[in-house]
Amino acid sequence: MLYLVGLGLADETDITVKGLEVVKRAERVYLEAYTSILLVNKEKLVTEAMRFSLEQIKQMCQLCAIAMGGVIPNASIMSGIGCTGLQLYNFGQTVSMVFFTENWKPSSYYDKIKENISLGLHTLVLLDIKVKEQSYENMARGRLIYEPPRYMTVAQCASQMLETEEERKEGVYGPDSLAVGAARVGAPDQKLVVGTLKELAEVEMGAPLHSLVLLGRRAHDLEKDYIREFAVDKATFDASWQKGYGATS
Repeated sequence: MLYLVGLGLADETDITVKGLEVVKRAERVYLEAYTSILLVNKEKLVTEAMRFSLEQIKQMCQLCAIAMGGVIPNASIMSGIGCTGLQLYNFGQTVSMVFFTENWKPSSYYDKIKENISLGLHTLVLLDIKVKEQSYENMARGRLIYEPPRYMTVAQCASQMLETEEERKEGVYGPDSLAVGAARVGAPDQKLVVGTLKELAEVEMGAPLHSLVLLGRRAHDLEKDYIREFAVDKATFDASWQKGYGATS
């Protein structure tokens, strides 16, 4: 029997009672840590295996392909982002932001944000994680050498968003557009910062993981009252809000 157990957002104490029961009964436990990081010391974990390691366990993979299993759900950033005070039913499509390189600056996320903005909806932006990555040179030479882990920050995301807008020039958002930066959602040192994209491009939010929410124009006054408390500068926040935010219904 194969179970996929959601561990939660922060540390090992976030696991559900049902999930913990399954883990205790399991003969072998693996942690998939490729798409996220766990804010807990490795000593507290039973076994850690990166995604590539699991793929190498061919016998196990073949068994998993035919075995019945179950998914034990838990909190994720998709629900945890409610900590921002923004109403979850006011969110549109979620997008991902990858690290730009000199020759690769994908902007497909921009079109989805454009759709969300046209409907007045918020956009959750998930930020890139680079773990177990190899340089082009090491891959070409067949050297199993990995680059240091990199985790995109809110500041990097905001800067890249503005860079894309400058390139596309469709007016989907701009330096004065309001957004919420969220760091370490669900952890004891969770941090929220609210400001314009220009402000967030300069903000320091500490250790990963980070996420960003671009506000939709239909943002409700109740949402405003909450997020304003985390504003970089309340006067700037108020001025930006007056330019076009607020529920229309």
